[in-house]
Amino acid sequence: MKISGRTFIVSGGSSGLGLATVEDLLAADAYVSVLDRVPPPSSLAASRTKFFEIDITKLADIERAVAGTVEWTASTSAPLGGVINCAGVGTAAKMIDQHNEPHPLDLWDFTLAVNLTGSFNLTRLALAHLVKISPEEGPDGERGVVVLVASAAAFEGQPGQTAYAATKGALRSMALPMARDLARHGVRVMTIAPGVFKSNMTDRMPEKTRRSLTNEGIAYPRRFGQPHEFAQTVRWILECPYVNGETIRLSGAGRLPGKL
Repeated sequence: MKISGRTFIVSGGSSGLGLATVEDLLAADAYVSVLDRVPPPSSLAASRTKFFEIDITKLADIERAVAGTVEWTASTSAPLGGVINCAGVGTAAKMIDQHNEPHPLDLWDFTLAVNLTGSFNLTRLALAHLVKISPEEGPDGERGVVVLVASAAAFEGQPGQTAYAATKGALRSMALPMARDLARHGVRVMTIAPGVFKSNMTDRMPEKTRRSLTNEGIAYPRRFGQPHEFAQTVRWILECPYVNGETIRLSGAGRLPGKL
């Protein structure tokens, strides 16, 4: 799909992997609607970005942001091209904690609301407009792309990641049936499952933890992933029309062993 002159919705686009994706899309001459709790850096190209402050767990916020994005595309003449679901939260709790208390239900509900239901709601509401876009010229007649963001935890969840792994595994499972649903509309669906990436959270890890993650779980290159590598993967997905309904593991062949 041609990226230039199209508008992409990026949730969680003000920091981390989402921000790297926004920056890469802008470099490819796209327009980007950034959905997040806080504004993105002021250094982004103001004429081709639009910020919507949202709580991804609130349906009314998502509806307002999607409607505002569609209205913005009318003024820029840059039709909607897809949605990239980077908003997410990492949570941790043992099924039975050190005090023999069960996993908190409110933490389970919160994790699902952000990572799973939030992505589902944003995607379905954006699709209502995306399927009406005029298809691109050419034999494929493509209209757009949905990118879901899972995690290595979808495959090898660690202790304390029951809720988190459940949401990421669900996102992984959604790609194929959603792609089949949307085939007649010329919309592709892909999931990216990142391993351990450089972020504010990993920067705060103790050095011993960082070494353990690098040396025990990652084959090559033995380092954390860089946000721009995630963004490059998103761009490849957008530009390569034959990738559809799959999950890409972006992990340096990392397979983290369970630490009991």
